[in-house]
Amino acid sequence: MPPHLPKSTGRLALLLAGLSMFGPFSIDAIFPAFPVMGEALGADKLAMQQTISVYLVAYALMSLVHGPMSDAFGRRRVILGGLVVFIGASVGCALADDLPTMLAFRALQGLSAGVGLIVGRAVIRDVLHGDDAQRLMSQVSMIFGIAPAIAPVIGGWILGWGHWHDIFWFLVGFGVLLLAATWAWLPETHPPENRSTPVPRRMLRDYVLIFANRRFQRLAAAGAFNFAALFLYIASAPAFVLDLLRLDERSFAWFFGPMIGGMMLGAFTSGRVAGRMPHVLQVNLGFACCGLAAAGNVAYGLLVDVPTVPWAVLPAALTAFGVALVFPVLTLAILDMYPRQRGSASSLQAFTALALNAVVAGLLSPMVSGSMATLAMAAAAFTLAGWLMWRLERYRTKRLPAGQCEPGMPDPTEHV
Repeated sequence: MPPHLPKSTGRLALLLAGLSMFGPFSIDAIFPAFPVMGEALGADKLAMQQTISVYLVAYALMSLVHGPMSDAFGRRRVILGGLVVFIGASVGCALADDLPTMLAFRALQGLSAGVGLIVGRAVIRDVLHGDDAQRLMSQVSMIFGIAPAIAPVIGGWILGWGHWHDIFWFLVGFGVLLLAATWAWLPETHPPENRSTPVPRRMLRDYVLIFANRRFQRLAAAGAFNFAALFLYIASAPAFVLDLLRLDERSFAWFFGPMIGGMMLGAFTSGRVAGRMPHVLQVNLGFACCGLAAAGNVAYGLLVDVPTVPWAVLPAALTAFGVALVFPVLTLAILDMYPRQRGSASSLQAFTALALNAVVAGLLSPMVSGSMATLAMAAAAFTLAGWLMWRLERYRTKRLPAGQCEPGMPDPTEHV
């Protein structure tokens, strides 16, 4: 066990999961408050949707910087700095009384909110290898999965007890708690002798080399498209819950509860099968679950005029289960391709997914969230695209000469 690994990996998993959670909290906690926020800020539904897209655009752009910064200055220092910025941005959102001010501080939130998720992945790979890394990443995913489920519920409760500004004050408190926990519990896992030189030209060169790698493109695209099928529903949650399902502001748990339950069960399963099931088989099973969910979802959307719970939300739960099976394998494969540039690889993978998610939230979601059928068909298209990229990866891997294995994936002779 590396000397910088804490004695309790459970505590490390809890901390890294918490650091991953403040990003989803920033998105999902305000969903129940969309109508009252729009009225207070003088914004219609389309304008309020931009509070998500501007956040995600900033999140995606800054994700390119978090990883290389942690490669150069250390994981702990970068995470602490990001938390300080997030706390200040949340204070600005809490005090905002017009839409331009809100959008400005939402962008600042986005610039900082990805630091825990992106750098946290590098921390996991710093301290553990192989199946142990998959188990820890699955533990983090399982705890992290609670965030999208409880965030809108908490947001609804806060809205019932007080004002929409109080949701952002809650985010301030959560950020302060994470700052204290990180300061006390997170060791530095990237020692000075392994750090890179913070030279912008070198950072750009590294990004070009990573992004130009066709194997990185296949793995990153497979994960990004697969998750986009689920994120489309997350971004469309206000329309899906309030307009399509015709529920109230305190009923977001009907959607997020089953979805996150599926994600947590998938993450738990991934941790249990680590070292027992071939990685290729695990990913194939994950995509099979996503495909089954997509087919059922499209059929339900076409056959039912008025969607109802629980049937309308069960496909999202199965999709989340499949995504949680696929994610750890693809992510660790990418990180293992670049052992000295894990932060940069994690950043570029996150940017790929986040750029797609920003388009989904800002452009696609308003276009397809008017009916259950169009929402389901758009999500199914993403699932299909992710599976096709995975099949292309397997095809390319199987064409390698016997005994030759690309970094970060199982032996190409490992058949399902």
